[in-house]
Amino acid sequence: MKIFQTNLNLPAFPRGYHLITSAIVDALPEITTIEAGMLNVFIKHTSASLTINEDADPDVRRDLEQYMDRVVKENEPYYQHVLEGSDDMPAHIKSSLLDTSINMPITKGRLNLGTWQGVYLCEHRNNGGSRQLVLTLQGT
Repeated sequence: MKIFQTNLNLPAFPRGYHLITSAIVDALPEITTIEAGMLNVFIKHTSASLTINEDADPDVRRDLEQYMDRVVKENEPYYQHVLEGSDDMPAHIKSSLLDTSINMPITKGRLNLGTWQGVYLCEHRNNGGSRQLVLTLQGT
């Protein structure tokens, strides 16, 4: 079994949902050597998250952002963690509702995603800054 691990530093993205599938694949050229395996992607932050969803229509990304903003509102009077801005506590909640880690199968040197699937960086802060991912690839 082969195991590869690398860090991927993403630039700052505006608040929203951003396709990062190609950045992940580009950061791991070793993926082409894996006949069958798994890729774990972990984000080292508490106010951004990862998810897999449709990669074709950008309306999906906008709709997800609008939905999450309605479900997890800013400036709620019961938030106690408020020192880092009105978007911070909602960002932590959104991150917990989504995920900090995703797994994807690798088949014949490629991500084995569905036809319309892509990996999103979900930036929940207005000014979240750069984000660090840990990519761990294993397989035969």
